[in-house]
Amino acid sequence: MNVTKRHTLRITAIGAVSAACVALAGTAAMAATPAAHTAHTTHAVQKAAATKATITAKPSVTAISAWKKFYVNGKTTGLKPGSKVTLQQKQHGKWVTLPASAPIERNHTYSLWVKLGLKGKNDLRMVNGKTASPVFHVTVR
Repeated sequence: MNVTKRHTLRITAIGAVSAACVALAGTAAMAATPAAHTAHTTHAVQKAAATKATITAKPSVTAISAWKKFYVNGKTTGLKPGSKVTLQQKQHGKWVTLPASAPIERNHTYSLWVKLGLKGKNDLRMVNGKTASPVFHVTVR
């Protein structure tokens, strides 16, 4: 077969058009993939926002003598098992973190024991980051 200049140009042109088509098809496929992923990610973020983190807390007593042990039990939603919940006490109008914390179990519950010495009605809550339980009260005699 005798290859002419015209035949060479024709093969080169077809090769260039084919390469362009393959490149455009790849670009279109790549462009479609992130859009689908973004839609999925947006849905996950909306679902996470709908599942707001919460903490419940229930003391084992409502009144107790100073420095006697009592328990605080509760459940969490939207918090990672293994992370900690910490006890806070309201002192002079400010929340003070006490050295009492407990890990969140795999079933999203926690339990910790506490001893308080500040006599009177104590306002307490459990916290994890910016998530806090409703305030509960224990009176120390």
